[in-house]
Amino acid sequence: MRAPRRERGRAVSAYVGRGTVVAVVGPTAAGKSALSVALAHALGGEVVNADSMQLYRGLDIGTAKLTPAEREGVPHHLLDIWEVTEPASVAEYQRLARAAIDDVLARGRVPLLVGGSGLYVRAVLERFEFPGTDPAVRERLEAELAESGPAPLYARLRAADPAAAAGILPGNGRRIVRALEVIELTGAPFTASLPEPTPYYPSVQLGVDLDTALLDERIALRVDRMWAAGLVTETRELLGRGLAQGRTASRALGYQQVLRLLAGDLTEAEARDETVRATRRFVRRQRSWFRRDPRVHWLDSAAPGLVEDALRLVRSAAR
Repeated sequence: MRAPRRERGRAVSAYVGRGTVVAVVGPTAAGKSALSVALAHALGGEVVNADSMQLYRGLDIGTAKLTPAEREGVPHHLLDIWEVTEPASVAEYQRLARAAIDDVLARGRVPLLVGGSGLYVRAVLERFEFPGTDPAVRERLEAELAESGPAPLYARLRAADPAAAAGILPGNGRRIVRALEVIELTGAPFTASLPEPTPYYPSVQLGVDLDTALLDERIALRVDRMWAAGLVTETRELLGRGLAQGRTASRALGYQQVLRLLAGDLTEAEARDETVRATRRFVRRQRSWFRRDPRVHWLDSAAPGLVEDALRLVRSAAR
């Protein structure tokens, strides 16, 4: 997907106001990466990753991380910054992403914040302070997680704060523990601790989506390609680097299913099918998160004029 020939090389100021971040968001497999590369060529931009699992070194095939060739010379920031053993931190990501965006802006380029991790996008674009923590409460909840697994904790979160539960994967024990910790410390729903949206950067937010049936089909084809590209081999290699001990990376879609395959809990066909089902469930949660935000301008990634439509929205919204 290339920018229209007449757009490539145009002055950045023709489209984007000074200091503006262009965010490209939406569900997995909808076409965010391809659009972001085309927009970067048209706008004189650089991509800042907002996919929480592409932050990890070695999680390449299962996260559909663009290869250097697929990036077409567009600089990409915040890929491959954490080892698979390191737990994710939205606060640390916020610090790193804002530093990358500020650097891009300082060089007169346009930052494109690209990914489907809704909390990460919001933490960067908005004035967002994180609630405090209590080591004793966290330790108790993590002990429950280790003993019983995420299911009972997720059920408790769903009863206490359905909106928060809708945005967290049932197997993401670390985020479930954090949400329950905030609820216990504040006495309020986890979602109540999220501030009212106040921009940190001026931004234009583009949502990329597809018809559900088409996206479901694309997800199945993507999983088939991942398997053919060597996802099982990649996961086996990552085991040697501590993937099974990584509280965040081990929960990545595809990798958690292959880990169960390698442990003998699933057949290869079962692991592949469960990856498809889990990805489709995750897509529904991503849609729920992003569709609630009226600031997102939605685009159909199957439309023949996708790049031109996106550029028109950027130009119009940035005025």
